[in-house]
Amino acid sequence: MLHAGLDEERGSMKPLVLHLQDATHYERIDQVVSFVGQDDSGLFGILADHARMMTVLSFGLARYRTMDDRWHFLAVPRALLYCVDNNLYLSTRRYIRGDEYARISQALEAQLVAEESELRSIKESVHRLEDEMFKRLWRMGRGEYAAS
Repeated sequence: MLHAGLDEERGSMKPLVLHLQDATHYERIDQVVSFVGQDDSGLFGILADHARMMTVLSFGLARYRTMDDRWHFLAVPRALLYCVDNNLYLSTRRYIRGDEYARISQALEAQLVAEESELRSIKESVHRLEDEMFKRLWRMGRGEYAAS
């Protein structure tokens, strides 16, 4: 019978330790009984005593449940997740953590819109730079720039 993480003596789930790391800070969250995330292969879950694994979480929401049976949410713009010896290490450039799905979902959507706007701005800058380079190359080919 499958019982991933079941502690026979106490009849409860063994806890995991979730280590959240971003560019500016670290949080340790004890008493995690399950983690649900998504990578390029799809949605997956992790319980205690899970085999060692590493994956890249997709942009979006992940969630974890603590021993008090409450769900908590994480918004990540992609992250590296490493599971070993009942420790989950989640490393990303930034994350948003909270207990309210609607608030975290809204924050994730705002982040996505901001990143898309920034990406669009970068693409426009690159396009202007390419145009200017082609103009200069064309002028050089016509001899408009004298060699110094």
